Amino acid sequence: MAGLTVAAVAAVGFLAYQASASVPDTLGRPQADASPKSATSKAPRDKKNPAALPAQSGRGERVVYSTDDDRVWLVGADNKVRRTFKVTPGTLDPAAGTYAVTSRARAVSGSDGAQIEHVVRFHLVDGIAIGFSAAVNGSTEAPDPTKKLGGIRETRADGDAMWSFATIGVKVVVIR
Repeated sequence: MAGLTVAAVAAVGFLAYQASASVPDTLGRPQADASPKSATSKAPRDKKNPAALPAQSGRGERVVYSTDDDRVWLVGADNKVRRTFKVTPGTLDPAAGTYAVTSRARAVSGSDGAQIEHVVRFHLVDGIAIGFSAAVNGSTEAPDPTKKLGGIRETRADGDAMWSFATIGVKVVVIR
């Protein structure tokens, strides 16, 4: 009987390992994807056209977010930029990598207490949700640096565009 118990426990452990190893690592965690490259400079990548989509920011439909440039590009499946805009980052930056939109909310209270809309979340840092949103009052002020905040603020018009574009599962590429 003890031999059967040991064999059963070993089989269950092996099957659990196989199941966990086959789960795709796409929901809100960075991928081991070498396509996004990071830069070390806070200066715009292209001084003649600072809004130009950075090279090596991936392929296909995606949201590209540069933490150094504080800019977002909404890129269609044909790799053409649909819209680009400046954002005001929170106090927590996600690591460079490839993520996916994991949740959305039409209207909520932000972690800073502001009423926000069109929330598009894609990651957690230290248990804090990281995502794009627009303040209902239109504010894009810098956040309180003494608080851990993951909201990346957009104007209301940019928030509308993000909301329409970034549905659940859409790729979010974070670059430096």
